[in-house]
Amino acid sequence: MSVRSLEPKEMWNHFADLNAIPRPSKKEERVIEFMMNFGKSLGLETLQDDIGNVIIKKAASKGMENRKTVILQSHLDMVHQKNASTIFDFDSQGIEMIVEGDWVKANGTTLGADNGIGVASIMTVLASNTIAHPPIEAMFTIDEETGMTGAIKLDPTNFSGEILLNLDTEDDDELSIGCAGGIDTNTKYAYKTEEVVADSKIIEITVNGLLGGHSGMDIDKGRGNANKLMNRILYHLISMVDFQLISIDGGSLRNAIPRESVAVVAVKSSQMALFESELNKVSEVLASEYKSVEPKLNITSAAVACDSAAVSREDALKIINTIYSVFNGVFRMSPDFEGLVETSSSLARVIVKDGEFITQSLQRSSVESTKDDVANTIRASFELAGCAVVQNGDYPGWQPNTDSEILNLMADLYREKFNEEPNIKACHAGLECGILLKHLPKVDMISFGPNIRAPHSPDEKVQISSVQKFWSYYLDTLQRIPQKG
Repeated sequence: MSVRSLEPKEMWNHFADLNAIPRPSKKEERVIEFMMNFGKSLGLETLQDDIGNVIIKKAASKGMENRKTVILQSHLDMVHQKNASTIFDFDSQGIEMIVEGDWVKANGTTLGADNGIGVASIMTVLASNTIAHPPIEAMFTIDEETGMTGAIKLDPTNFSGEILLNLDTEDDDELSIGCAGGIDTNTKYAYKTEEVVADSKIIEITVNGLLGGHSGMDIDKGRGNANKLMNRILYHLISMVDFQLISIDGGSLRNAIPRESVAVVAVKSSQMALFESELNKVSEVLASEYKSVEPKLNITSAAVACDSAAVSREDALKIINTIYSVFNGVFRMSPDFEGLVETSSSLARVIVKDGEFITQSLQRSSVESTKDDVANTIRASFELAGCAVVQNGDYPGWQPNTDSEILNLMADLYREKFNEEPNIKACHAGLECGILLKHLPKVDMISFGPNIRAPHSPDEKVQISSVQKFWSYYLDTLQRIPQKG
């Protein structure tokens, strides 16, 4: 079955059109042009602000002219990530979508349902002559996934709306009214090198098969972080075996839990039997620890060719000990919202290569003071090792408002339509609403969406039946927007 034949067809077709356009964060030129052409082709007021956000405005349906203006908001960029074995060029190819039962997924890559389903849902309302709606200001932001630049540099003078519907939540029973802010910690250290000892074998150690996922939404699921697991292996081996560290390449994206890591080491031939024995021991320990949550964890080694210099013994120990000391995972649970992660940190990227030890990590919190606390915790570990530390990309969280008019309207509608209570909560992801609220302080905001699983990973998928549920709820919400004043 083709995605284009799914219901609602108009929405799925817009999603397919969008997914044909390469749209990585920081490289949104093509999708901006696509969206500008889309708005202009409908004869709607269409503009691009200085940072690259696209705004499309549409007058109300007949009889709804006196309703409050609604800002419909989603982000244009998507996470580009693929399995190591997948041959795919994100810069030139559209996403290859597959229908499997009640789910749509991609062929070995991220799907882009985050936030493509939201974008397509807005496009469908803009293009429709039959959907009832209030005055609409569609806000398509850029660079949400790698810095929220579009939201940070938004020009608020382009908007007059009183309500904002953010379509970037990933559970269809959830109404999000708060989110975490974040800050990036980037580090660099110049290490000394030494020649690889004669009569050494070059061995490549690989950790893969992990689930990965969103480093905010999935941080509390106990999943393995490939960077930390690789470091545990190296920490064990360096205390038992005489080897030299040559390189490490772990993780990929700043906001994804690392799924893979590769390290290259040089082992004296006389130490190979001990090396293999100790690697098997630590691999069995990790497999046992993670058997219930990471059943596909795979740790392998193979002889390879390499002519690079090794890290000096002193710096190899410093690097391995530093990575071991860096906090990773849930830092604090919220005392106010049951089950909500308040503060966390994820060690997203580790590179040891060409004389430099580089890391990238992302700290998140819905409370500014604890965001500072966990960021300082990470900074301290690296500064103790003599690393240069740069912290940037700081963005605020979204403080929940339980008295919100749109929340009360949508909660009542949810109970009426589905005969159950909605899950009203804040989330640990970095939604744009916190930033947008700084620009639009009088706007009433809420976030919702269909079931999307494993975002930011090649296992990403969106549930077809959930999209249909979301679609009906979304259209009914637009019809119930209250009158002005």
